[in-house]
Amino acid sequence: MKTFMPKEAEIDRQWFLVDCEGKTVGRIAVEIANILRGRNKPTYTPHVDTGDFVIVINAEKVKFTGNKEEKKLYQTYTGWRGGLKDVPAKDLRARHPEDIIKLAVKGMLPHNNLSRKIFKRLKVYAGSSHPHTAQKISVIS
Repeated sequence: MKTFMPKEAEIDRQWFLVDCEGKTVGRIAVEIANILRGRNKPTYTPHVDTGDFVIVINAEKVKFTGNKEEKKLYQTYTGWRGGLKDVPAKDLRARHPEDIIKLAVKGMLPHNNLSRKIFKRLKVYAGSSHPHTAQKISVIS
């Protein structure tokens, strides 16, 4: 029996719409990461990009469990001395609500060249409108 190896020309990429309103950050991020990698398909291969496109709407209405809204910190480091910046989740939601979803999904992807290519297929929008209406979209609840 031969092992099936998907070719780039054989991969059928679909578009999925995920509405984050009232959903928990981590649980929705796992679902999005699995679709981006193609783990929801029977042709999944870890080292081949078989994933789909994901459109995320209502990123500003995603919820945190417990008191993470006030206590969770997102850190960035500039590389310079004293360049460590801490941003609470509440402030990040006010300024860039789509970054909450992007950072959660990015942390759930493997950290290699393939995941950087995969991550480009994630489209996150703070509100309910998006410019991808021309695509044939499957809605995930």
